[in-house]
Amino acid sequence: MTALEKISAPPTRVGGTALYDWDHLVQEDRAHRLIYTDPAIFETEMTNIFGGTWTYIAHESEIPAENDFITRRLGLRPLIVVRDSDGKIRALYNRCTHRGTTLCRWDKGNAKSFQCPYHGWNFLNNGRLRGVPWPDGYADDMRDPKYNLAQVPRLESYRGFIFGTLNMDALPLSEHLGPIAKVIDEWLDRNPGGKVVVCEANRFRYKGNWKLAYDNSCDGYHVAYSHRSLLETENRFAGVNAKGMAYYRNSPDSQPMYMRYTGHGNHFKDKRPNLEKRPGGLWALESAHPGMEYYEAEFIKRYGDRAFSLLDLAGSEPVNINVFPNFSLLGNHIQVFEPISVEGTNAIWYGTMIVNDGSVPDEAVTDINALRMRTQEGFPNFGEVDDIANFEQIQRGLMAIEDEWVYMNRGFGIPDRIKQHDDGTITAPATDEAFMREHFKEWKRLMKARPNLAIQREP
Repeated sequence: MTALEKISAPPTRVGGTALYDWDHLVQEDRAHRLIYTDPAIFETEMTNIFGGTWTYIAHESEIPAENDFITRRLGLRPLIVVRDSDGKIRALYNRCTHRGTTLCRWDKGNAKSFQCPYHGWNFLNNGRLRGVPWPDGYADDMRDPKYNLAQVPRLESYRGFIFGTLNMDALPLSEHLGPIAKVIDEWLDRNPGGKVVVCEANRFRYKGNWKLAYDNSCDGYHVAYSHRSLLETENRFAGVNAKGMAYYRNSPDSQPMYMRYTGHGNHFKDKRPNLEKRPGGLWALESAHPGMEYYEAEFIKRYGDRAFSLLDLAGSEPVNINVFPNFSLLGNHIQVFEPISVEGTNAIWYGTMIVNDGSVPDEAVTDINALRMRTQEGFPNFGEVDDIANFEQIQRGLMAIEDEWVYMNRGFGIPDRIKQHDDGTITAPATDEAFMREHFKEWKRLMKARPNLAIQREP
């Protein structure tokens, strides 16, 4: 058993009066600049959203063995995500219970215990206080659970993706994911054994609010303009064979791709209908990069008719899968948004590797992962920088306090443009902003709520 401690969210009401009129700040087709610029709203988000709903934390492959750990965040809360000595996955607060200093200052490692570098308090990796220097100086019983590390009370994994919440009343993770889980399944199941291993990351920090990244995560309207240089680079040697995101260049809404909103702030942009339905159809979209021609020739020589199906495993899956508030799957990447402040955000792109389930020759697995490393360099280095420039310029523009509104009305009010489905999902053309209007409904619901938040400690 573990001990739960109820915690209080920042007040959103004084007496019976709301501090903010959320319905005014987020309307059907527009949002107020304050939601991106107000520090008090940001503080409330850190509890009501990055605490009140399921938030992505890590992947199980990052802590494969007992006592493996990594350090991460839940909103602003520093965490040690650990597979403890009994094999249980925990998310410990990376905060010594003595005087509050950061307990573990390493990014990752393997440890049965963590010793505070300030006064030497030592904690087992299940969170229990193991011992303190010179305990005879304390009148208290240091075995009191209040001295054990706080930890996230609810952790659940979906096919290796670890999510956490402090909200004891939140739906089970599988219900929260709902229809987006099927798209995650499809993203995983194209890989051998339906698994990936997370590897190193491209890390960016931008001077802007975290929501700017999520607002962009399903946006098909900006691609032809913001990523023009990337499109030109991808296609400079392509001739008539369109590469990368070339399907955005001319009338993208006439293409078979689309966006779908699935509930709870989650959505995806599906560009897979643009692919040629043949082995090698995905590989054919990859733009030129060093070694590409050599590997392709070697695969044809070694594996014959199977070559292009194997090369497709190195290609970037053309779908953007977004789980509110901080998680995206794009191509072969896992992208995570970490809020730092009201106008500061980390955008982290984790690469992924395939693992061999016996269905792919070992040598091919090694080569496919080498190719994936090359294909995973493309967008973070040439496309994400475009997006970050936009986010920073938006944040700067929002300082014009008299011009109050951000509009998200593309596709709004046009008959028959947006389709409602029996399962509650919504589809629209790839350039529509329906996804943004819908995820802001979830943002507003959470901001109005009184979440039942708690932490836990080992008894």
